[in-house]
Amino acid sequence: MLELCLEPIDSRSRYAAIAAKRCHRVKGHDGRCREFPYLLHLKQVAPRVADKIRRDATMTTGASWSSEDAGPNRILRWVMLLSDEELRAKYGIHMESLKPQVIVKLRQKKATYEDCMAVARKMTWLVYQMEDAPIPPSDIEEYLRAFHGPMHPGTTMCTVCRLPLSFRLFGKAQRGHSPVETCHSDPRLHTPDNVGFAHRECNIAQGPKTLDEFYAWIEGILQRVKGES
Repeated sequence: MLELCLEPIDSRSRYAAIAAKRCHRVKGHDGRCREFPYLLHLKQVAPRVADKIRRDATMTTGASWSSEDAGPNRILRWVMLLSDEELRAKYGIHMESLKPQVIVKLRQKKATYEDCMAVARKMTWLVYQMEDAPIPPSDIEEYLRAFHGPMHPGTTMCTVCRLPLSFRLFGKAQRGHSPVETCHSDPRLHTPDNVGFAHRECNIAQGPKTLDEFYAWIEGILQRVKGES
């Protein structure tokens, strides 16, 4: 495992007091500190993919509309670790005014800053192993390999259906929806071991179920269908 710099990085975020941004370059590096050094190449060749990794790793998802009871559309995952009282007193976020299902969804998306950074690395590692993915520079490949192991092009599969995923799917996004989405084996756990990518339809089908729960549900349907035939 690489030893990282982890020096604090200045931030204007109103939530900086909760978790400071830190440099994730290798300790002893030259030049400026960077929070996401392994995204520099993707930022050049596929900026929307790089932005998606950063966004999905660090931010919750919420309603696509803006209203008092719908809650914040996106908020840093580690902010949701605070209590209702802390959110109200320090940041003016009134959780009690949100719809119950919104509160549940936001709380389920909570994660520490450290877990979010590890998820971003894992997602980048998976993206570079998709079919038709760009080839990472050797320094980035070495960095990602140190955390997650060897990289084999064309081996990233849909977490749900286990079919190969193509990097080209990212380019087919329309109106904010992409044919490939970030997914979780357990939707309530945001850690590198639990994160992956899935076809949009597969991710929707899984819904709030864990993968094991989803497969058991499908198996039950198939058994009932066979019993009726």
